[in-house]
Amino acid sequence: MSYEPRLWEQHCCLPLLPTADLTELTRYPLGSYLSVNIGYAPQSTRESLELVTQFRRDALTDGRFRLVHSIEDAWPEVPTAETDATLALAFDLEDSGPLGGDLDNVELFHELGLRSLLPTYNHANAAGCGCLDTDDTGLTAYGRDLIRTLNEVGVFADGSHCSRRTGLDIAETTTVPMIYSHSNFATLWAHPRNIGDDQAKACAATGGVIGINGVGIFLGRNEPADAAGRIEAMADHIAYGAELVGIEHIGIGSDYSFDAEDFNAELASNPDSYSEEYTRYGQLQWAPPEDLLGTSGVRGLDEVLDARGFSAADRAAVFGGNFARVARQVWRD
Repeated sequence: MSYEPRLWEQHCCLPLLPTADLTELTRYPLGSYLSVNIGYAPQSTRESLELVTQFRRDALTDGRFRLVHSIEDAWPEVPTAETDATLALAFDLEDSGPLGGDLDNVELFHELGLRSLLPTYNHANAAGCGCLDTDDTGLTAYGRDLIRTLNEVGVFADGSHCSRRTGLDIAETTTVPMIYSHSNFATLWAHPRNIGDDQAKACAATGGVIGINGVGIFLGRNEPADAAGRIEAMADHIAYGAELVGIEHIGIGSDYSFDAEDFNAELASNPDSYSEEYTRYGQLQWAPPEDLLGTSGVRGLDEVLDARGFSAADRAAVFGGNFARVARQVWRD
């Protein structure tokens, strides 16, 4: 086994508070790229701007992070001693709500490191429909304008948490590769947050990448003691995706929540904001960086994929090369 030391983590979550401990991110291996959430439906423009400003300030103070302005900051073709000793840090929005309806804010957030944005988080908003909506009308006119703006500014248009029709509309509207930053396959586990084969194929047709997540309820492996099962299930989804659309369209967006206690408390206190498909499995479980990378005693994802016959080149593509390739096509400095 030859573990690729760099990991492109397309989505993870710290507590959405200025007091969040950024040093938790150093649980990922140095040299990696991390996209960290800075807001979803409840956050206002002001709150998300304050949050990203604080995260940037903390990162610069810590010294183990490099803020991403360009693809070379995120994933240098020739790593150096400096990049191997730091973590590349960029940001994502899990809903268009924090834009406040003003598409000029895409550029504002981009200047602060935003490199990925999804139009809707689970439920309909001004941009389109969410994966938990029963009435799926897809992207709105504003939503299509949003996708065009993301293309122009150089931010990934992300279909995770969106409805089926919204995801397909993103693929139809975008002129550059779209992504699903942290979505698994509904064919393997029929959860409304997982995506259909048609969505995956439409994403791949744009040149895009689907990031497989490690959330127990989206894998069908949510028992607290089943850490190894979650890694095996992630490998199942990677293998399925590779067969369906090609290995070059599969990556990792683990959706690991460093705010797991807070998120589970929110589920318990606000069940109407989600659905029974979120709440009926008990406390949500995730695959933390240590399980993903095999440093916790659980067999890591690279080793599992190696045992299943995936080549070192294929594993390196999944662990980062694929997302880096599409970032070179989509991002603007």
